[in-house]
Amino acid sequence: MRETVSSDVSVFDRRIVQMHRDRAARKFGEYDFLMREIGDRLADRLADVARDFPLALDLGCRKGVLGTLLASRGKVGTMIHADLSPAMAKAVSNAPAVAADEEVLPFQESRFDLVASLLSLHWVNDLPGALVQINRTLKPDGLFVAAMFGGETLRELRQSLMDAEMETDGGVSPRVSPFADLRDAAGLLQRAGFALPVADSDTLTVTYSDPFALMRDLRGMGETNAVHHRRKTPTRRATLMRAAQLYHDRHADTDGRIPATFQVLYLTGWRPHETQQQPLRPGSATGRLADALGTEERGAGEKAKPK
Repeated sequence: MRETVSSDVSVFDRRIVQMHRDRAARKFGEYDFLMREIGDRLADRLADVARDFPLALDLGCRKGVLGTLLASRGKVGTMIHADLSPAMAKAVSNAPAVAADEEVLPFQESRFDLVASLLSLHWVNDLPGALVQINRTLKPDGLFVAAMFGGETLRELRQSLMDAEMETDGGVSPRVSPFADLRDAAGLLQRAGFALPVADSDTLTVTYSDPFALMRDLRGMGETNAVHHRRKTPTRRATLMRAAQLYHDRHADTDGRIPATFQVLYLTGWRPHETQQQPLRPGSATGRLADALGTEERGAGEKAKPK
């Protein structure tokens, strides 16, 4: 029996995630600047890997943004595109695409040389389980690379909305989706069975004329709130106006523009293979640490000899 890694926690309403992406698909090209920027950075990281990838999967493809960037670098042969949103998958041009859920991947084991994912996995409820499935779809020594939003993303908006709602409504509801933490990311890769796991982060700051322009961009990207316990009724105008005022008062620059922070986590891992570099077994070292440091080796509790 295969070992699985799963979670019983359901934070996101995946039906709403799909609906948001379906709605954003038609005009997505007007709002994809952030994904293109982060996708370009992810593609640059892949360019440092000294190999080509005959068959790759673009998981969470959003009309093929990442696939186009990777194709321009000439390292990928055939790219299969997949997205939770049928509308996004259908909009991919001149490449095979399929509607597929990251939580229940339909691909056979050991299929791909590369799986790449751009700003999609932060909407997955069972991220450890999804990573296990991604690992299995890779050929031995296949590579997984991904970019996803991290915990500092939209911190200014999150705090402003929280404080405004507390003031005007006397309570707080989830308005900005929770994000993964960098400290956990590499551990999740290792837990899912990836070899040589690496996780690091980058921070991008985008400035806007006002918080409502930021909210329009999030809607256009299909990145609006899909938390199960979100407020189901429209936000009161008084709450939105107060949040905008708090955002401006706390963060606006001298020109009146407000910043929006996007923390990006980059994940890299390989499907295990016998040819990969392995850590040395304990006790297998052939040199002495004392010799390398130019010091005298002493046993535990032994005092240094007087010179």
